[in-house]
Amino acid sequence: MRQMLPTKQGSVRLFRIAGIDVYLHWSWFLVAAYEIQAQKGDYSSLGWNALEYLALFVIVTMHEFGHALACRQVGGQANQIVLWPLGGVAYVDPPPRPGAMLWSIAAGPLVNVVLLFVLTPTWLISRAAAWPEAMPNLYTLVFHVWAINLLILGFNLLPIYPLDGGQILRSLLWFGLGRARSLTVACFVGFVGVAGVILKAMQAHSLWIGLMATFILMNCIRGWKMARAMRELENAPHHHDFACPICRAAPPAGEFWLCGRCRKPFDTFVSQATCPHCGLQFAATNCLNCGKPSPIATWAVHTPVPPVI
Repeated sequence: MRQMLPTKQGSVRLFRIAGIDVYLHWSWFLVAAYEIQAQKGDYSSLGWNALEYLALFVIVTMHEFGHALACRQVGGQANQIVLWPLGGVAYVDPPPRPGAMLWSIAAGPLVNVVLLFVLTPTWLISRAAAWPEAMPNLYTLVFHVWAINLLILGFNLLPIYPLDGGQILRSLLWFGLGRARSLTVACFVGFVGVAGVILKAMQAHSLWIGLMATFILMNCIRGWKMARAMRELENAPHHHDFACPICRAAPPAGEFWLCGRCRKPFDTFVSQATCPHCGLQFAATNCLNCGKPSPIATWAVHTPVPPVI
């Protein structure tokens, strides 16, 4: 899912499928070389180690495509995936509805569940067919790929924001608690979870677990700040004579829009999409509920449908 890190910067474009661009961060190659060398004792040649790392790349890519395609299915936008050493990120923007968010997130782990139903019988059949003795390299590869997929599934389902499990928890809470409070609770659980990850990194003396804990912590802090901003918007008065032409939400009344030229906040519905500080006119106004831009003339002047929060 879309988070603070990584960005496309420092990445190379690999391919494009169904309108989705897949990028690979340059550091992936360094980590791949290190991991292949570190595990060279598992196989008779490094070629098998390279195949195992390639399998990891394929599984992570399929997982992220699950997110992206599910997001599009519910009417959201998804056109970019970035793969980096600690995993992958699908930059998805589902509609601001709990059901749409839930499906966009859950579809990633569901890909690993489907792969588990394929890889498990493959591994069991290979073991029954005496591959450990007849074809030890191939058997080890099959077993390791099965274990990698299971590890990715289990790790992503941890209820720690911003992992898939934490965002699934947030989506389920959204139905009852609303948009802002659900994110607050999910981030609080995430802070507790990241403390456990940090302790695990210290216990195992693992740099990779430590880096992952840092990534999770940074995104928990970001999510906490987002939840606070959402609560401010929810509690603010609203312009009930305007409505977003896309999601039908009434915009908040206050200086919540930032001018791109002078960087000063203003209320675009008071000044009619013109910055009162520098005079810059805006062709479109961003909805603070769904995030979509629309010309201010298209914001309907009639009683809007309340936003889903």
